[in-house]
Parts: sequence; structure tokens; C-alpha cells
Amino acid sequence: MTEALVRAGAEVFIGYPITPANNLYLYAGRRYPTFMAAPDEITTLQWMCGFSAAGKLPVTATSFPGFALMLESINMAYMMELPMVIILVQRLGPATGTATCGAQGDIGLLSGMLSGGYSLPVISTSGPDDCWEMADHALKTAVDLRTPVILLTSKEEVMTQFSFDLDSLAAIESVKREYYQDDEDFVPYRRDERGVPAFLPVSSKRHQVRYTASTHNEQGILEGITPAALSNTIRIHEKIEKNLDAYLHYEYSRASGAKTIVLAYGITANAAREAVASQNEAGVPVSLLIPKTMLPVPGLYLELLNSYENIVIAEENHTGLYGRILFGAAQPDNVHFVTKIGHMISPDEITEEVKKHGN
Repeated sequence: MTEALVRAGAEVFIGYPITPANNLYLYAGRRYPTFMAAPDEITTLQWMCGFSAAGKLPVTATSFPGFALMLESINMAYMMELPMVIILVQRLGPATGTATCGAQGDIGLLSGMLSGGYSLPVISTSGPDDCWEMADHALKTAVDLRTPVILLTSKEEVMTQFSFDLDSLAAIESVKREYYQDDEDFVPYRRDERGVPAFLPVSSKRHQVRYTASTHNEQGILEGITPAALSNTIRIHEKIEKNLDAYLHYEYSRASGAKTIVLAYGITANAAREAVASQNEAGVPVSLLIPKTMLPVPGLYLELLNSYENIVIAEENHTGLYGRILFGAAQPDNVHFVTKIGHMISPDEITEEVKKHGN
């Protein structure tokens, strides 16, 4: 992740060490052009906003307790439309929980992290290659849409040691940033056809640059609840939703004749791949969906899932968080869960749930 983000163009890492994100903090200190140790997580995000407004691409890594402290500043970065990447390494909660135990318990928080229920891109890693590819996509999405992006992973994915052939990975090109070039006055929140504003750093000597986190119009001027200011707030949300296809990443393996589909993400995706493969090898067709763009929820996921008689969702939390996000509080009768806390879900546990409901 560290190497991919730097190659993709990340210039600054700011962080406060927290288990199990501390390996990312450690390697960042060796690899990023600029590394800053913040006194706490609130300061971390404030400094990131400053660097981003100055035209740099900042990254941080944290876990739930630190992320909770960052929430207000993430809302600030969203409203100011500042590109950055926040790596969230999930561990067992609630509260401080168990720092050395993994989990997949934060997706519900991410779904509601912005006041008002607005959307922020959340991209998940679901295998070793993803630590490379999704890190690259996360940074380039942040630049492309002028927004913070959450890169979601977990303790097992960032603290497990394994051999890997770096030469097998695709080349990563550094992101090419485009800045406002016109002679007319710069309007910091005037949007193009995709709803994305042009960018200029606050250090510009050619134009006045104004960024604000309060409700504002396209000039960046506070107007309270005027129609222009409220419209701008709505258009930030629309920018993330309408350009979803530009950062949509997933795996879908359709087995001919399958009536059951398994959905899993993150560390649980490995167990799901093995369980589905074993069933298909045994002559029992089962399909597989691994979402990597977690939020906002792509409509395509629901179309695929609803084309099957039975849906099995496997995730390492007690309450089936992503299933609730997908289907709401009233779960359909054909949606079944494999959930667990304190331990990873095994392929056998997924296979057992699939067999309960036949093909």
C-alpha cells in the first residue's frame, strides 16, 4: 500500500501510531517525501487539510479509535472538497476493543460518517493485489473527484507476512494533476460537466483562492441557507454519486445454473473464494460477488444479488453490517448471513451456510 500510494503520487504522510495501522506508519516514515508525526488524530486530519489545500496529496492510516477522532475533520475535508486518502485498518471494537484482533466492524460507521448522510468513496482491499491496485485507485479517485477517499482494510490484511512477487504487479503511473489555467477569476466551487470543481492551491500567486468548510456558494463565501449555498452542498453529494462508475471495482464470478450467490469483502473474501471454488469443483454451482467499491452502494450489486434465489453474505462482525446497508432493516427471507467476531470466518463455515439453503 505504501509503495503503491507513493508511486501514484502521494507526497505526504501524517499520522499518529495506532495498532494495527502502525506498520503503515512505520513504512511511511521510510518512503514518503514528507512524513509528519502528529500529536493526535484530530491534528492529523487538520494538517492533512492544510497540505491538501496547498496542493499536496496527503495520506494517513488509523483504526477505529483514531478514526472516530477524525470524523469532524473528515466532514470538513469533504465540504472543502480536498483530495486525500485515509486508510482505515479495522480491528475488534467497540471502543478500544482488542487492538490485536481483526474485524470488519466499521462499514456501518463509514456509511453514516458525514452529517446529513452524504456519500464519500469507500474502497476495500480483498487480497494482496488489491493492496497495490486499490491504493492506486483510491488516490487517483481523490484527485479526479476532488474528495477524501477511505481505503478500507483490516488487521489481518496489513499485519500478515507473506511472499509476493512485486514484478507481477502492474506499473503505476503518478497522477497528473490539472490546475485552473484561465485568466478569469478563479471560482473555487464552480463545477464542470461532471460536477467537479477545478483546483488551485492556496499558494497561487495568480488568483485569489478561497476554501471553507461552512455552508457556502460556488465562490466559497458563507451564505447560510441561501438557495445557492444549499445547492452547492447537494452538488457535492451528487458529484460522488453520479461519477460512481469511474471508481467502481468488484469481482463477479457467475456459475452457470447457480441459484445461490455468496458475497464477501476484505479478509473474508479469501475464505469465500475458497468455499465457492470447492462447491463448484464438487458440481454444485455457486456464484461469487466481491465488492471493492463499498460505498456509495452501486445499484449493480443489488441487481446481481437479486437475480439469485439465495444470497449468503459473509462478514466478520456480529450484526451483518454490509447486509443491512444493502437491504435495510427488513431483511428479505432469502438473505442469509455468516457472521463472527474475534476470529476470521473459515471457508467451511461459508460452505455450511450455502448447503443449508441448497442450490
